[in-house]
Amino acid sequence: MLILFNKPYGVLTQFTDNQGRATLADFIDIRQVYAAGRLDRDSEGLVLLTDDGKLQHRLSDPRRKTWKTYWVQVEGIPDDQAIDKLQRGVVLKDGPTLPAKVKSISPPDLWPRTPPIRHRATIPTHWLEIQLHEGRNRQVRRMTASVGHPTLRLVRIGIGRWQLRHLLPGEWLTIDTKPAAALDTRQRRTHAG
Repeated sequence: MLILFNKPYGVLTQFTDNQGRATLADFIDIRQVYAAGRLDRDSEGLVLLTDDGKLQHRLSDPRRKTWKTYWVQVEGIPDDQAIDKLQRGVVLKDGPTLPAKVKSISPPDLWPRTPPIRHRATIPTHWLEIQLHEGRNRQVRRMTASVGHPTLRLVRIGIGRWQLRHLLPGEWLTIDTKPAAALDTRQRRTHAG
């Protein structure tokens, strides 16, 4: 089984927390599924969960180079030089990043974030689509900051062939990963409370 979950802002990508913060357990009531990779608490979007250990390993193994796609709202307007640096790879404290696919995009049609991002009347914002196949801690945020454009909002919209599509924050979709499974076994769930 594979679960596609749209993780809301402020939710931890784990099922328990001893500090009382929101977790996956507040949304997903299926036992024995595990996240295939992480998404920071202050990031939003697609998280994959599965009960298949081999699939989980394949999705989260950095050597498999699974591409992840992010829509990133940054402070300021990156010029061609900043985008080129991101594409070629930047040097972070833990070493250089691999080349990424980066392009400017129009502001995407997304749900409002709660709480909203900080807004400064004198500083414009801009949206980028960033694709990478590394998975370092807070990598996208550190990359954009390194070229002078801190990330204000980060939404992961794709992992490999799986896309967020029309799932709203807190909604999830179950896909039976058995080869003979019919497409009508999909379920769409929402957070009830």
